[in-house]
Amino acid sequence: MLDAEIRHKMLDAAAAHVPFDGWSRATFEACAVDAGIDMALALAVFPRGPVDLALGYHAAGDEAMLKRLADSETALGDMRFSQRVAAAVRFRLEASDDKEMVRRGTALFALPHHGADGARAIWQTADHIWTALGDTSDDINWYTKRATLSGVYSATVLYWLGDTSDGDADTWAFLDRRIGDVMQIETMKAKLRDNKALTGLLAGPLSLLGRIRAPRAARADDLPGHWHHS
Repeated sequence: MLDAEIRHKMLDAAAAHVPFDGWSRATFEACAVDAGIDMALALAVFPRGPVDLALGYHAAGDEAMLKRLADSETALGDMRFSQRVAAAVRFRLEASDDKEMVRRGTALFALPHHGADGARAIWQTADHIWTALGDTSDDINWYTKRATLSGVYSATVLYWLGDTSDGDADTWAFLDRRIGDVMQIETMKAKLRDNKALTGLLAGPLSLLGRIRAPRAARADDLPGHWHHS
């Protein structure tokens, strides 16, 4: 049985157990039984059991979002960039059709020993969105864009989990406000860059920041960012 098939069957089975038992060992074992998968095979694909299964659920949501973005490319092209970002976040939330499974995942990754996994998953989602929307930044902006969107996404997920409005209308209004706040920050940053007196005062720090580069996918040993030597 291929890894992809095992992942698919385990995640399908998870929908019946996670809302009741969370992303737990009991859920993982029940999923393996329901999917007819030997536990050794299940652990070969998900070495840390329920944690990796939860991360697999998150990754599947990212994949669904990317497919929808690709299918909506023509319609998105007619939108302002801020609207495209908002649409991508909305697509990502709508890819998670069971709020209880997301709620249980949020609780799991709120635990200190799983916090790094949760933060990495959210960062990956933000990176997927920026890459899909054509981001080509290769400097400090590569990091700030993803950090900012990670914050917007996280806040919107928490709001969405408690939203009882028709069609989650309140969530989409909340998302639009958060995107609007980010655009105001970007406008302020542009004005600061145009302030010659201020940029002169900060010439040293700005020069150092200007040497930061985004990770290079072509190099497996590259760290998250590197110093550019001219």
